[in-house]
Amino acid sequence: MRTAGFDVERFLRDREKHWHELESMLFQVERSGTRALGIEGARKFAKLYRQVSADLVRARTELVDASIQDYLNDLVARAYRHVYAGTVGSGWGVLRFFAQEFPALVRAERRAVALSAALFFLGGIVGAAGMALDPNASAVLVPEQHQATTPTERIQEEERSDGHASDEAAAFSSFLFTHNIQVSFLVFAMGITFGIGTTALMFYNGVPLGALAWQYHAAGHGLFFWAWILPHGIPEISEIVIAGAAGLILARGLLWPGRRSRRDALVHEAKIAVRLVVGGMPVLVLAGLIEGTISQMHAPLMPYWAKLIFAVVVGTALFTWLARAGRSLEREEPAARA
Repeated sequence: MRTAGFDVERFLRDREKHWHELESMLFQVERSGTRALGIEGARKFAKLYRQVSADLVRARTELVDASIQDYLNDLVARAYRHVYAGTVGSGWGVLRFFAQEFPALVRAERRAVALSAALFFLGGIVGAAGMALDPNASAVLVPEQHQATTPTERIQEEERSDGHASDEAAAFSSFLFTHNIQVSFLVFAMGITFGIGTTALMFYNGVPLGALAWQYHAAGHGLFFWAWILPHGIPEISEIVIAGAAGLILARGLLWPGRRSRRDALVHEAKIAVRLVVGGMPVLVLAGLIEGTISQMHAPLMPYWAKLIFAVVVGTALFTWLARAGRSLEREEPAARA
C-alpha cells in the first residue's frame, strides 16, 4: 500500500538523474571493465548502486509503475555483478560460472526456456501426428538418412554391429559435437530476426524427432527408439532448447526495449543470451560423447533397459544441477532477483 503523501512525480524527478548516471557508468563498465572507472569512479559506482537499490525498494513499497520497477530491478541486477565481483582468480571465476551462475541464469530466464521447449515439442507433436495421419509423409517428415531402410531393417543392421571402434567413436563424437554447436549457435543467432528464425528452427528441429518416434512405435520398436535416443538426447535437446531461449531473449530486446533504445536493449539482452549459449557448451560435450559411444551400443552388447537406466541417471543429474545449483547466488542478491 502506498504511503500517504507520497509524490510519485517528485520521486521520479529527484531520483531519475541518479538512475541515468548509474546506467551510463554500467555501459562503460560492461564495455571496458571496472578498472576503467578508476578509484574515485569505482567508489561513485558503488554509491550509486546502493542509492538505486534503495530506490528500488521504495518503488516497490510505494507501488510505483511496474515499468519503473522493472527498469530499476535491471539496473540493480547488472550493477550487483560488478560491485560484488570479488577478487578471486580467473580460474575460479570460470568454474563458478559453469557450476553456479549458468544454472541460476537458466532459472532466471525460465519463461524463455519454457517457450523454446514448447516450440520444440510442438514440432515433435506435429511430426508424430503427420506420420499417424499419413505414413507416406515420411518422405517429408523423416530425415533423409532414415528413409532408405525401415525401422526393422535399421535395428537388424545396428544389432549386427558391435558398436563403433574407439577411433571411430572419437571421430563420430567430434563430428556430433561440432554439428550440435552449429545448431545451437544458429537458433541463437536467428533471434536477430525478431525471433522469427529462432521460432521456426525450434519447431522445425522437433518435427523429425516426432516423426521418427511415431514410425518406430508403429513398427513395434519403441523400446529400441527411446534407448537409442534418450541417453544423448536428454542433454542434447536440453542445450538446444536453452540456445533457443537465448535467441528468444535477443528478440525480446528488439521487440520490447522498454526505457532503453532498441540498440541498447539488444546489447543488454545479447550479453545474457551469450552467457546462456556458452554456459551450455559442456552439456553439448557430454551429449556428443554419449551419442558417439553409449547411444551406438545395442543389444546384445548393451541391453536396452541398461541404456534407459543410464538415460535416467544422466537426466536426473542434469536437471538437478539446473534446478538447484547456484541457489546461494539467488540468496545473495534477493533484491535483484525478486
